[in-house]
Amino acid sequence: MNTTEIKEQKIFLPYQKKWLKDNSQIKIWRKSRRIGATYVQAFEDVKDALTLKIRGKYCDVWFSSADITAAKEYIMYCAFWAKMFNVGMKDLGEIVVDEDKGVKALSIEFKNGARINALSSNPSQFRSKGGKIVLDEFAHHKDAAALWTAASASAIVWGYPVRILSTDNGQACKFYKFCEDILNGKLKWSLHKTDIFDAVAQGLADKVKGKKLSNTEREEYLKFLKENAGDEFTWMQEYCCTAVDESSAFLSYELIASCYEDCLRPLEKVNGDLFVGMDIGRKKDLTYICVLERLGSVKYMRKGITLNRMPFREQKKVLYGILRHKNFRHASIDGTGIGAQLAEEAQLDFGKSRVDNIQFTARAKEEIAYNLKMEMEDRNLRIPDDDKLREDLHSVKRIQSDTNIVKFDVERSETDGHADRFWAVGLALFAAINKRFKNPVVKSRGNRHNKRFRDEENMRTLEGVLRRGLFGTS
Repeated sequence: MNTTEIKEQKIFLPYQKKWLKDNSQIKIWRKSRRIGATYVQAFEDVKDALTLKIRGKYCDVWFSSADITAAKEYIMYCAFWAKMFNVGMKDLGEIVVDEDKGVKALSIEFKNGARINALSSNPSQFRSKGGKIVLDEFAHHKDAAALWTAASASAIVWGYPVRILSTDNGQACKFYKFCEDILNGKLKWSLHKTDIFDAVAQGLADKVKGKKLSNTEREEYLKFLKENAGDEFTWMQEYCCTAVDESSAFLSYELIASCYEDCLRPLEKVNGDLFVGMDIGRKKDLTYICVLERLGSVKYMRKGITLNRMPFREQKKVLYGILRHKNFRHASIDGTGIGAQLAEEAQLDFGKSRVDNIQFTARAKEEIAYNLKMEMEDRNLRIPDDDKLREDLHSVKRIQSDTNIVKFDVERSETDGHADRFWAVGLALFAAINKRFKNPVVKSRGNRHNKRFRDEENMRTLEGVLRRGLFGTS
């Protein structure tokens, strides 16, 4: 069977065909896991080993992945395609390709003398290797920068093809930098992107199941993959082509996911004490109300209400409907700026002992944010698995200036508000602990017993907080 006959068969999905048709010298594939990228790359590499000549010589291929298991799988794919091409091939097994450095590789050799070699991810093993370079799962290599330096120099200079394929692995890696530079026009390389939604839409699930699926069945397949990803962090990076910057996020996806529970309830069916947090939006006119029910030490989010571009008199009606609930105990309302009037009126109508008018100073935000984090770390908060809530909670970043001033903020482009859900949940928790921060501001639970923080805790009474003017008393 020749190359043309193989192409004519319905072996590859559209995104795989698009990759094959791209003859750029350097191309990158930002991809979901298990969509057949290595499979189709092995096809391209066998074809190139058989047909591609550089300066009159058939092209060797040098392949590297993040672990030996992937390298063995790749060689297996190459052997499969060699049989499909019906060409002579010798499996050399593990051979020494550089005696001086003791470099070994899994290799197969064709009758024309070209070899495909699967190396480890050790950067030194790629130096002085002439031929096509394939870097699989590049973002997950231990020293990707050094690997790129060693592997790319001779390939690019002498005109050999370079292929980089990977799922994401944060924003601090070389792979993410390459993708961003291409998108920003700094690198003139070819960039392909295939997330799991693209792959399923183009027939991946149908191929996995071995039959034509309905749209409902494809949605069920995606739901199955997400449920079995383990956590939101893994789902976003391994399947959704999203590089998660966990280093700057105040609440990690893993921590947020640990608090998931099917906890939303109609308020008329709630029997425990209710606590309310309301953030009055100043960005994109978004207001959010969080209602928590406290059962023992655990607070369950029973209601999350988004009020988008709603007049203040209508927002007041919604808020008052909750505050009139027979089990309502306490509310904390963002009284900063345009929220001042609503917070003041709620205090007048329901009493200052039941409604806090919170002024969002930097110190107040720090208290509320750390209290939220510690409640989540202690699993004392349950929240629904909701996309917008999750992204709001994850969007907040802790920023410390050169003068050691700490701010909690979010880039406007990251959410459809300004982390309004984050602050509403934090305010509701503040209400639930009866205006008393029992824990000091700390970076993690393990630091709580540090002497400095113990001393600070002893000083932090409600009266002390009010004297420092952190919270309004109007």
